[in-house]
Amino acid sequence: MASPEPPAAATDLECDVLVIGGGPAGSTAAALLARRGWHVVLLEKDAHPRFHIGESLLPMNLPILERLGVLDQVRQIGVYKAGADFPMHAPDQPWDGTTHVFRFDRALAPQFGHAYQVRRSEFDQLLFEHARAQGVDARQRTRVRRVDFGVDGRPQQVHASGPDGQALLLRPRYLVDASGRDTFLGSRLKLKRKSARHQSAAIFSHFRGVRRREGDDAGNITIDRFEFGWYWLIPLRDDVMSVGAVCFPEYLKQRRGDNEAFLMQTLQRSPSVWERMGQAERVAPVHATGNYSYQCSRMSGPGWVMAGDAFAFIDPVFSSGVYLGMNSAEHAVDVVDGSLREPAREAALQRAMDRRLRRGLRHFSWFIHRFTTPVMRRLFSAPRNDWKVEQAVISMLAGDVFDNPQVRWRLYLFRIIYALNAIAIAPRALRGWLDRRRQVGATFTGDTLQEGNP
Repeated sequence: MASPEPPAAATDLECDVLVIGGGPAGSTAAALLARRGWHVVLLEKDAHPRFHIGESLLPMNLPILERLGVLDQVRQIGVYKAGADFPMHAPDQPWDGTTHVFRFDRALAPQFGHAYQVRRSEFDQLLFEHARAQGVDARQRTRVRRVDFGVDGRPQQVHASGPDGQALLLRPRYLVDASGRDTFLGSRLKLKRKSARHQSAAIFSHFRGVRRREGDDAGNITIDRFEFGWYWLIPLRDDVMSVGAVCFPEYLKQRRGDNEAFLMQTLQRSPSVWERMGQAERVAPVHATGNYSYQCSRMSGPGWVMAGDAFAFIDPVFSSGVYLGMNSAEHAVDVVDGSLREPAREAALQRAMDRRLRRGLRHFSWFIHRFTTPVMRRLFSAPRNDWKVEQAVISMLAGDVFDNPQVRWRLYLFRIIYALNAIAIAPRALRGWLDRRRQVGATFTGDTLQEGNP
């Protein structure tokens, strides 16, 4: 009997920077590092184009796309987004048609007064191919399996496997983890911490024929609350609308039937949403995903840094995911480039990135944790622009929460206004707080919603 063939030797590859993950954060970091002259390898476990949620960009995405040199291409595949719509009605109450619109051109000193809605399959592929055009060794269907660290704590070897099963051994000088919600390093180094304050899951699909807003607001994202979470409606090209619901655990435990029936039953709970679904036809599978918020206890270490969802994921109610990913990728580029050129600066560069990103995440998280409360409904239903606070909130919705002190101090003022309103409606605010604790405190198992039901 012939002896079995010995396993093929792993392909050995040295590079300056290895980026794990070919989504918006990874492709952005890879392209910009290659532009600075580094030899960059980018590994994506799947193949583009691939379905992904998170189709609504923010105005603060556009300066990054402009710096990358792809803004015109994104404009061609996107739907113009002038702002965000918030229908106003109490849970389980008739809707009188009142919708408050936050238009981005009213932000404080906006760089761009609009954004775009994009199919992520097209958007992510565009960024990935752009990275390749910048000289990145960009590989698809290549999964990272293991990272070996040296005695100094720096990554020494990275083990991966290609589409044909061929082993790949990489020796990078620096590692960027942009693996998204896989949180490659966060999981393996046990850094990932789930948020006890915000547990939810999302169920969604694409529909054709959903009624759009009229005029300049036709491309707006709609964010609508209901008693167990919130909905999104995101207009895409070709009369397609991304429609979904983010639901609290208490509601998910009530699920009966398959995912499609559950989604449609959930959409019927809001008159302002269901009214627009009258002529709708589903044109994609129903997807479901656990939407647990989390954050890693560390963002970086010797020879490595995280970007985007690899570090933290927060509820997508304000469409912050792609922007936070690309923004953190730009700053990861500064960390990597500076560290490779002047190793003594590494720790200082990492600390500065950590402080800046956590500051922005705190502003988003504060609003998200209170978004469905009676107090926030009261403030959003009758916004006032005293001291330009409403404009600061619009700036936050646009993504301008990191470097603009005129926005930041007004957001802290908004917190005081929130507290005063909570006192003014104390009994209702307390009931809302208790309801939220119950809804989020419920538990549900991973099979409550099955991914990808047709």
